[in-house]
Amino acid sequence: MYFPGLFLFFSLFSLVLSEEPFNSHILPRPLILEYPGNIIETTQFKQLDNELQLQCTSWRFAVEANNLNPWKTIPQECVHYVRDYVMGRGYRLDLERVSNEAGVFAKSVQKSEDGKDAWVFDVDETLLSNLPYYADHGYGLEIFDPVEFDKWVEKALAPAIEPSLKLYKEILGLGFKVFLLTGRSEKQRIVTEENLIKAGFQDWDKLILRASDDHGKLATIYKSEKRSEMVKEGYRILGNSGDQWSDLLGSAISNRSFKLPNPMYYIP
Repeated sequence: MYFPGLFLFFSLFSLVLSEEPFNSHILPRPLILEYPGNIIETTQFKQLDNELQLQCTSWRFAVEANNLNPWKTIPQECVHYVRDYVMGRGYRLDLERVSNEAGVFAKSVQKSEDGKDAWVFDVDETLLSNLPYYADHGYGLEIFDPVEFDKWVEKALAPAIEPSLKLYKEILGLGFKVFLLTGRSEKQRIVTEENLIKAGFQDWDKLILRASDDHGKLATIYKSEKRSEMVKEGYRILGNSGDQWSDLLGSAISNRSFKLPNPMYYIP
């Protein structure tokens, strides 16, 4: 019995093993194969690309878990990874998940009737997004320049982080006292208030900024001191939202803390 397909296979196999030059005209064009070298190079490129993706994902996980500190800039090889993350759907989904979980918790707690139940929010990368600034500064690849960043702050153009704005309004609606605790300087109060209101944040109870004697303090110490003052005034800090671990750790911590993602910079 004659099997034309089998004959064609053995003809191709014998051509490959022979020492004579391969003549592509012997076979129909659709059967012409890619050069093995190209296949190997493409496979190696994909493997390297996948390995870099895994390495940068592992690095980001270590950052968010506070297992990698202190650090000054993102790894150079992860610039595109961080850019794609913060500008893409992954970052948005992570922000939404944190805010949704915070909202579920806020609705579940039993509040007192004395008006002393409080929620603390950080400002930068928690309520307001500085992505327009970091897009021009390597998404965290450049060492932080406070002078340049202050120029950006003075523009009062930082947009709202939408999931945080939604949570903020929910927290207000539930009757919490809202305290905004930021590492920005007291001299930036007016422009910070302007930016917050423009972005949709209103009706906070107190906006706390660094006074002259707070400059030079680590963020963890500064924010712990300010939270301790709230507690001394009789407030119960039930929730705290921030993008840095220094927003959440230390003394007078909240009943529940909610860490927003931020792979662009680290503040001790």
